[in-house]
Amino acid sequence: MADKWLVGVDLGGTTTKLAFINVYGEIIHKWEIPTDNSDEGKNITINIAKSIDQTLEELDASKSKLLGIGMGAPGPVNLATGVVYKTVNLGWKDHYPLKDLLEVETTLPAVIDNDANCAALGEMWKGAGNGAKDLVCVTLGTGVGGGVIANGDIVQGVSGAAGEIGHITSIPFGGALCGCGKTGCLETIASATGIVRLANERLGDEEINSSLRDILISNGKISAKDVFDHARNGDEMALKVLDEVGMHLGLALANIANTLNPEKIVLGGGVSKAGDVLLNIVKSNFEKFAFPRVKESTNITLATLGNDAGVIGAAWLIKNKTSLI
Repeated sequence: MADKWLVGVDLGGTTTKLAFINVYGEIIHKWEIPTDNSDEGKNITINIAKSIDQTLEELDASKSKLLGIGMGAPGPVNLATGVVYKTVNLGWKDHYPLKDLLEVETTLPAVIDNDANCAALGEMWKGAGNGAKDLVCVTLGTGVGGGVIANGDIVQGVSGAAGEIGHITSIPFGGALCGCGKTGCLETIASATGIVRLANERLGDEEINSSLRDILISNGKISAKDVFDHARNGDEMALKVLDEVGMHLGLALANIANTLNPEKIVLGGGVSKAGDVLLNIVKSNFEKFAFPRVKESTNITLATLGNDAGVIGAAWLIKNKTSLI
């Protein structure tokens, strides 16, 4: 079986990442295709199957080389049935039978899980987790996702919604409206979208002097990266935004760690690329709010796999959730 390949798929709203991965977690070949969410998303599994067959042909490899396909999909997933709940951005109706449809189209056994869970599994297997069996992975991007791993396996919860770290209520009364329908979610603060919102709110006060105002006037908008760059250069307003973000994120991670006592907390996603300018603030607040023994035993680190985490974690799923190997 050592010469066989696993298929890892990371399904996104605009792009789907795919990879052939060996049983040791090493990427053999990777590529991307557009995600077609038209016509209630019915073309998504068809396009994935066609792309796999086409890539096998390009590599002069037989389909018999493939053991199965693992996929990370947005939103809550029932791991046992492969049913996906409410993924509006993909056009799918509630209780969408993704596993069954993917198996029909690809003629391969499939395992489906939440995309953030797959990223966590990828980091555990081949990334920053470095073999740690108790870890929490937080993806800070347009939103905030999370995956909780206990004793080497993902915590699913009774309805597949465990690890929704972005929807921890960070501001209990009021706060910005989240896409989930609640207000005050961590996602409204610690995501790239949240960081831009906080910066724009501060720039609304014309008495505040900030170099970010020049960017806003010049480009008509600012990005989270702009906030990070200007914070590194000592911009006082940008630093205050990151202080606020780091406080809420550090508090949330401390509460998670106080509950789970993980060995590692891994921060990934685009926002994590801010590096030490944000990480140091998060660590400082984590240490302030964490139970002493938890603080001493938890290592907060940045993810190392980047965009490959999802496909590698999805490959881990098919390797470890079936009796194929």
